Amino acid sequence: MSGNTIGQSFAVTTFGESHGPALGAVVDGCPPGLELTEEDLQADLERRRTGTSKFTSQRREPDAVRLLSGLFEGRTTGAPIGLIVENADQRSRDYDRIKDRFRPGHADYTYQQKYGFRDYRGGGRSSARITVATVAAGAIARKYLRERLGLAVTGWLSRMGPFDLAPVSPETASGNPFFSPDPSRLAELEDYIWQLRSRGDSVGARVTAVARGVPPGLGEPMFDRIDADIAHAMMGINAVKAVEIGDGVEVARQLGSEHRDELTPAGFRSNHAGGTLGGITSGQDLVVHVALKPTSSIQVPGWTIDTAGEPVEIVTTGRHDPCVGLRAVPIVEAMLLIVLMDHYLRHRAQCGDVASPTPVITRPR
Repeated sequence: MSGNTIGQSFAVTTFGESHGPALGAVVDGCPPGLELTEEDLQADLERRRTGTSKFTSQRREPDAVRLLSGLFEGRTTGAPIGLIVENADQRSRDYDRIKDRFRPGHADYTYQQKYGFRDYRGGGRSSARITVATVAAGAIARKYLRERLGLAVTGWLSRMGPFDLAPVSPETASGNPFFSPDPSRLAELEDYIWQLRSRGDSVGARVTAVARGVPPGLGEPMFDRIDADIAHAMMGINAVKAVEIGDGVEVARQLGSEHRDELTPAGFRSNHAGGTLGGITSGQDLVVHVALKPTSSIQVPGWTIDTAGEPVEIVTTGRHDPCVGLRAVPIVEAMLLIVLMDHYLRHRAQCGDVASPTPVITRPR
């Protein structure tokens, strides 16, 4: 199985399965000298961890990360950083009843057709459980970019089913189980989730992430455009079905005279483009929206086929999220951080000595 690595100068390779003994990553290309501890990674892992909220999967994993290599006396050495998180609360027996049946909307059928057999225990590599490794790797990028550039990435739940959530106070989103940027909506979100649980159903969501303090110049003008690499990274997250940069699909409604982000000596007048122009960062806030489908593992009876191709009914039991978007915020943040870290190091290697005669401008706040 190939395709388990993302990035060039900052390369992250993940390994492990949902119900295997452990998950982990090898992070290659992190510059030397960064002070790094397991606690630096643990903070982000706590934000995506299951079993911490009654509104998500009740699989209770400690998600305690161990750093295995790439450090000496508390600093990165420039060697590959190995990290591992052990699985502690697998319940593979939950999947015994459906091991010969393909869950509709899941990767079961396509994995079977590609590889000839599959790991039915929680979906194996197709499980959202594997994102624990990318979140840990993203935490390394977060610390480096914050300390070297003052760059910060913040995410929140911007839509859940019928609810659009305005960024009233996005800085408080991590303080509630819905990652809602509007604390006044928590009661109705909670009521809606309980309704879903009682019906055994699930719902989709959208997550928004914003990177502030991004320097201009990151990215490439052709196939390695910063927005293309962001889209590639986000589509690598389980359940993601769409990615938008800036105004996204709404640009189809706009006129050129309203979409263009006019420049002034004081800064850009708007940010419809979402912080990228021609595949290169403009220095404005980088705005990314990610849409996630409803969880496929639900308790509403449905029809499928078994491994012999015969029609059968299916009901998925076990511990599953009624809305995967509730735990997706730190995952989306991590993937954005990994892409930004990779492009920063690539830009530094090729254009680190470039001095533009034009002053840097941003959007006035």
